[in-house]
Amino acid sequence: MRIGLVTEGGYPYVRGDAGLWCDRLVRGLGRHEFDIYALSRSRQQEDEGWVPLPPQVSRIRTAPLWAAEDDIWRGRPKGGVAGAVTGDGWLRGRRARRRFAECYAELAAVLCAGSGVDPGDTVGRGGPDGEADRFGSALYALAELARDEGGLAGAPRSESAVRALERACRAPGARRAVREARVPDLLVVATHLERALRPLSLDWYEDDGLGAADLCHTAAGGTAALPGLLAHHFCGVPLLVTEYGVPLRSHYLTSGADGTAPAARALLAAFHTRLAAETYRQAAVLTPGNAHARRWQEHCGADRAKLRTVHPGMDASPFTEVGESPEASDPHTLVWVGRVEPAKDLMSLLHAFAEIRREEPKARLRIMGSAADSDGAAYLDHCRALAAQLFPDEAESPHSVGRNPVSFDEIGGPEIPTLAEAYAAGAVVVLSSVVEGFPVGLVEAMFCGRATVSTDVGAVVEAIGGTGLVVPPRNPRALAEACVSLLRDPERRMRLGAAARARALELFTVEQNITAFHGIYLEIVSHCPVRRVVLDDSGEPLPFATPAEAHVPGRWAVPGAHVVARGGPGRAADALSARSTAPVTASEAAR
Repeated sequence: MRIGLVTEGGYPYVRGDAGLWCDRLVRGLGRHEFDIYALSRSRQQEDEGWVPLPPQVSRIRTAPLWAAEDDIWRGRPKGGVAGAVTGDGWLRGRRARRRFAECYAELAAVLCAGSGVDPGDTVGRGGPDGEADRFGSALYALAELARDEGGLAGAPRSESAVRALERACRAPGARRAVREARVPDLLVVATHLERALRPLSLDWYEDDGLGAADLCHTAAGGTAALPGLLAHHFCGVPLLVTEYGVPLRSHYLTSGADGTAPAARALLAAFHTRLAAETYRQAAVLTPGNAHARRWQEHCGADRAKLRTVHPGMDASPFTEVGESPEASDPHTLVWVGRVEPAKDLMSLLHAFAEIRREEPKARLRIMGSAADSDGAAYLDHCRALAAQLFPDEAESPHSVGRNPVSFDEIGGPEIPTLAEAYAAGAVVVLSSVVEGFPVGLVEAMFCGRATVSTDVGAVVEAIGGTGLVVPPRNPRALAEACVSLLRDPERRMRLGAAARARALELFTVEQNITAFHGIYLEIVSHCPVRRVVLDDSGEPLPFATPAEAHVPGRWAVPGAHVVARGGPGRAADALSARSTAPVTASEAAR
C-alpha cells in the first residue's frame, strides 16, 4: 500500500524530532511505498540536508514553517494596526476577503467561547459536540478558501484577522481570561495562528498528493496533523496519528515560560486544545507511545476504542555486549547519562550524592552528557560549581593525588567513546528528572542490564515496570536511600538488571515497533472503503480489478489499467473524481 508519512521538524532531515524512529519504520516496512511530506522548522535544518533514503521512499515534498516575515508578507504594513498586515493579506477579490472574514471570525468566536481551556474543564476533554463542530467547520472552511484561492497569503495575520479576534474577545459570553486581551496580545496570537495554519495553504491535498495515499500517517499531533486532517476532509484518506510526546502539554509548558500574557496564553491554549480534539475525533487510529501520552489523549476527548499503545522501537544491538556481561562494571559507581538541562534536576542528584557519600565513602558519581543549548550550558556550569563546593578533591593517602568523587564527561571522548560504554561505567544508573516523556536513556540502561533508580515522572513507571527502584521527584533523601540500598546489595542489582534487560528486549525493540505498525496499517485499510476505481484502456471500470489482496502487502500486476481517485467528504470530492486518469504500475494496482 502507499503510505503518506507527514512529519514536522524531523524525518527526512538530518536533525530533528523523531527522525530515527521514522527512518527505522520506513526501512522496516520495505513492502510498502512511502511518500514523505515534511514540514521544516528552520533554514539550518534544510541546509543540513536529508538522511540517506531507502528505495521504498518514492517521493518527498517539503514546506517551510520558518519563512521570514519579508518572505511571507512581501512588505511592511502601512497604517492600521501596528504590526499587522493591512487589509486582508492580499486575498484577491471582495468575495474571497468576505469569506475569509466570516471563517476567521467563526474560528475566533470558538476560541473565545465561554468554556475554559484549563486541563480540568470541558474543552480540555474535547468540549461539547456543538463546539467541536464549530471549530471543525471554521477550520475546513478556511482550508477550502485556501484551496480555491491558491493559499491564504498574509490573511491570518492581517488587520482584518486582528479585528476579528478583538471582537470575539469583547463579545458577550467570552471567557474572562480573554476579555483582558490587548492589541499587542492579539498580534502575538495572530502571528502564532498564522504559522500554525500554514499547512492549509499547501498544494498537497490533490489526487497526485496525499489524495493518492491509502493511508496518511502523521508522526506527531498539532500542526503536523493538519495535512492529515485535510487529506481526510478533501479525499477521504484514513488518518493515523502517532504521538510519542504530547504537543498540547508542551504548549502549556512553553507558553508559560516565554512571558506570553495570560490572555494570549488562553487563546493559544484554546486553539491547540480544539485542534487536538478535532484530530483525535477524525483519526481512524491513535497510537500513543506510552500510557502518559494516552492519558492526555483521553483527557482531550479521544475515543478509547481508537487507542493502540505502541512503544518506541529502539536498536538494542549496540548494547548487547555490555548487557551480556553486567559483572564488569565498577560496583561503587553511579552513572547518569543524558542531555544536560534544568528539567533533569542534576542539582537534586548532587545533593542526594552528598548523603550517599556519608553512607558509602567509596561511592563515585559519573555525569555523562552535554548541553544542547545556552541554557543547558549555564545549568551545567552551575552543576560543576555545586559539585566542587560539596565535594572537595580528596586523596586516599598523604602521597596520592586528590580527585573529586563527581566527574563530568562527554560521550564520544577518549574515556567514553560510545554510549554503551557510558552505561558500562557504573553498577547503578540514575534518572533524576522532574519532567520526562518516554525515558529513552532508562531503556538504554535496561538493554545494558543495569539496575536503575528513577524518579516517578512521565512514562518512567510504565517503562521500568518492577525491574528498578522508583522514588518521588525533587526528593534527594529518597533518591539517596534507594541508591545506597542497591550499592550495598550486589545480588539484588544483578537480579534487577537481568529482569530489566529481559523486559526491554520484549517491549522496546525496533522489531516490535515495526510489527505493531504493520498490523495497524492493515487494520485501518481493511476497514476503509476502496477509494479508487481501476479503469481499462477505454476508460471503463475494469471488473474485479481490485481484489481482496489489494490491501495485502505485495506486488500484484494489472497490465494496461488506469486509476482515478475517488473523492471523500467535502466540496472537492466531485472535482477530484472527475479529473484525468493516471497510468497504474503493477505496484499501484496492488493499492
